[in-house]
Amino acid sequence: MGVSGAGKSTLGTLLAERLDVPYLEGDSFHPAANVEKMRQGVPLTDADRWPWLTALGQALAAAARPAGLAIGACSALKHAYREHLTAAAGLPVGFVLLDLPRAVLASRLDQRVGHYMPASLLASQLATLEALQPDERAIRLDGTKAPAQLAEQVLAWLPSWSPAS
Repeated sequence: MGVSGAGKSTLGTLLAERLDVPYLEGDSFHPAANVEKMRQGVPLTDADRWPWLTALGQALAAAARPAGLAIGACSALKHAYREHLTAAAGLPVGFVLLDLPRAVLASRLDQRVGHYMPASLLASQLATLEALQPDERAIRLDGTKAPAQLAEQVLAWLPSWSPAS
């Protein structure tokens, strides 16, 4: 989880490969109207996000059932969004917040080609981002680290929040 440009897709793909589990790209669950709003530089509202989070949560649950685990990339900026995603999944969900300085995020977004999310929405995403709460199954990582290093940190953390532990 994290704002656009944090490296969610890169880390999620790497983790899914290492764990041999399904990977779901949260962006692909946005309805066309959400994508168009973002393409036009209009921030999404909570009302825009609820159906998207429901669809993603349900898809994560379906993907996790046969494999025992699934990895998804999603902004999940607010505590309420994370709760909604978890409720929609109906399974324990762990969150990995990739935290980066604003300047690094802006640079990444400026260099990104072919994505509908414009750099102009970074400020609204950062304003929406809520800190992880003690009641959440979550870890905050320095997103400026190499993806392989981040993956190792996540893999070491996973057993600490699993329902079996």
